[in-house]
Amino acid sequence: MEGRKMSRNKNIKRLVVVPILGTALALTQLSGSAFAAGAKFDLAGFAKAFNAAGYDQVADGINRADNPPLTLADGSTFRLSKKISDKIKAGKAFNYVESIQSNGIALFSPQYMIGYKASCNIAKKFGPINCKEVAPNPAGPTQQVAQIQALLNTGQIDCLSIEPTDSNSLTDITNAAMKKGIPVFTVGVSTNGNEFTNWTQIPDKEGLFAAKTLLAWMKKTGTELTVFSATGGDTTQYWAQNRMAGFEKGIKAAIPNAVFINSASSNQLNVSYDPATTYDAYKALLAGQPKLQFILSVDIGAEHATRAVHDAGLDGKVFTMGWNVSKGQLDGIEAGTQVAALDQGWAQQSAFGAAACMAYLHTGRVAPNTQHLIPISKSNLDAARVAFNKLTGANN
Repeated sequence: MEGRKMSRNKNIKRLVVVPILGTALALTQLSGSAFAAGAKFDLAGFAKAFNAAGYDQVADGINRADNPPLTLADGSTFRLSKKISDKIKAGKAFNYVESIQSNGIALFSPQYMIGYKASCNIAKKFGPINCKEVAPNPAGPTQQVAQIQALLNTGQIDCLSIEPTDSNSLTDITNAAMKKGIPVFTVGVSTNGNEFTNWTQIPDKEGLFAAKTLLAWMKKTGTELTVFSATGGDTTQYWAQNRMAGFEKGIKAAIPNAVFINSASSNQLNVSYDPATTYDAYKALLAGQPKLQFILSVDIGAEHATRAVHDAGLDGKVFTMGWNVSKGQLDGIEAGTQVAALDQGWAQQSAFGAAACMAYLHTGRVAPNTQHLIPISKSNLDAARVAFNKLTGANN
């Protein structure tokens, strides 16, 4: 799946451009462009509205929006479609589309929908926008590309946000849209496309952050761990491999004699995204590895690892950590088995596209990648529950 070299993913701060309408003039000289109305657009108020709604990382990106270089990642130049430019100058609504890899993934899909709806509602208060979300079910890059292509073919996209299935499969459609003069932003997964901004975390740094979080907990609690397992729902993914690798690197730097039963480089354990299958995989892992002391899930599986630990009677002997937020993970932290949940902000990721598109088309300013992990542990568990319940409408 990762057929190409992924060196560009090591630094997601990608080169982006301001649109050029006929000549390579600086943005401040484009008084006749789509951005002529920029002075009327309240960029600061726009960011403030997102912050007030709890989308602080999105607001941070808007606040830091600036005029980028004139060259795309592959060296080409972007020119905003005249059709889109004319819409903005006429004060008409532009068509914003969000494409995500599936609308049927547990935890992920509902939280993405929440962010999408919230961002469009905020954006509509500052300018006309038509919002549309598309997602295949089940997930699949071919289906996702086909959905985007159908909308491009019928002129239904003026600005696009993509949460890709993986780092490569949406590259061609991203670049094709940019060639048509349609601004594209990507979120959630590091990519190799020409998009303006890839708004997500950097996988190897996430892994190192996870190691740092665990090591701090070990020191605070006086817990000694030497036998680890790094796992994932899809270990073929670039981000999964690099989260695991970063975690192993961070742990071994502090614990030279650490043993990894499963890692990115050896004996990968792919537990799937299905709750029942994931639980069974962790149950088997615990039964077959009596010396195991810690399980890392680099995506949504930690709550099932925690449940398997409890059902095996290993509470206090085996510990877990995972990405994202769920009731099961919060309960696991409260029980003391799960050390932390690393929230990558799915709703924030989903909210970025509408904000970035509105800000860009009205001001020509590109919001940079400002996203970061939010660690949840016992110290901030109560606040995390309140935030999670508010986000999902749950009561737990």
